[in-house]
Amino acid sequence: MSKVYYAYLFSAAVVIGILVYYLNSTVQTANASVSLKPEDKSVILLGKNIYAQNCASCHGANLEGQKNWMSRLPNGMMPAPPHDVTGHTWHHSDNYLFLITKYGVEEILGEKYPNNMPAYKDILTDDEIIFALSFIKSTWPSKTKKIHDQINLRSNK
Repeated sequence: MSKVYYAYLFSAAVVIGILVYYLNSTVQTANASVSLKPEDKSVILLGKNIYAQNCASCHGANLEGQKNWMSRLPNGMMPAPPHDVTGHTWHHSDNYLFLITKYGVEEILGEKYPNNMPAYKDILTDDEIIFALSFIKSTWPSKTKKIHDQINLRSNK
């Protein structure tokens, strides 16, 4: 693999690390206690429809994200990441995913962060956000779900 590819991976890891650091401090002070329901068939069906209507246009019908999602676009924005196992969604707790979806990255960070993701607080209800996130988690392999469950346990301490 090329040095450029590794440089992109390193840059993405640094950005994600910074986001996790700042967001974890914000998430810990938030009162939200969210638990996704990736095994509940009715929740998943509703979530699949909500995802299709509100998320798929950017994150992909198959949760594949946008091309070159780890590299900034010419306008400085980051492309939408995948929500399948190839992305980093599963690296974050239920609470973090909920808060980012509801309030947006910039409100959670408390600073500018160039991205196209809208805050859904005035678009979707809390339940609709949980349903969409539950659908996303329902598509992950069992091993990934178990790792994500462990992330949730650590973040709730």
